[in-house]
Amino acid sequence: MTKLPFSFYQNDDVNSLAVQLLGKQLFTNVEGQLTGGIIVETEAYKGVIDKASHAYGGRFTNRTQVMYAAGGLAYVYLCYGIHHLFNVVTAPEGTPHAVLIRGLEPVTGIDVMLQRRNMNALKPNLTAGPGALAKALAIDKVLNAKDLQGEEIWIADSGMSVKPENIAAVPRVGVAYAEDHALLPWRYYIKGNKFVSKPNT
Repeated sequence: MTKLPFSFYQNDDVNSLAVQLLGKQLFTNVEGQLTGGIIVETEAYKGVIDKASHAYGGRFTNRTQVMYAAGGLAYVYLCYGIHHLFNVVTAPEGTPHAVLIRGLEPVTGIDVMLQRRNMNALKPNLTAGPGALAKALAIDKVLNAKDLQGEEIWIADSGMSVKPENIAAVPRVGVAYAEDHALLPWRYYIKGNKFVSKPNT
């Protein structure tokens, strides 16, 4: 499988990229342990104009500065002081777009993922949900701002394509604070995949 090129991430249409990432494979290699799987659920965050984005209104902080870099980096942050969440920084430098990876169908290193999640058997909750998949893949703040062309965390094209009719577009999760923007249908998932984090049809 070939890693997605730098050019892939420079697209300034974050919604299109969030859809294109479905079916791609996310991998980590942490402490010599390779784990990965198929991306089945994403959410688009459209930077300064998106009330749900950390960069809304041009916010630039120690946490958000990586979002303003040229696309192709990892943006990892801690949510509620408990869960690490992994986002893909997209768009050219200065445009703080990001795609949250919400669901992953495990493929590689499942035994390692189970151990990290303290689980005995493969069930959907192993990697359904952004916090769960981050723990399963050992994604934490150490991987923040890492180049997705590197050897620690990357996304590859497995040749899988998802037909448009098999992709759902619905409102994002947990963004009630974004007022009217909370209703935007910017969460995308592969219909019927059991590793999607929220009920899907």
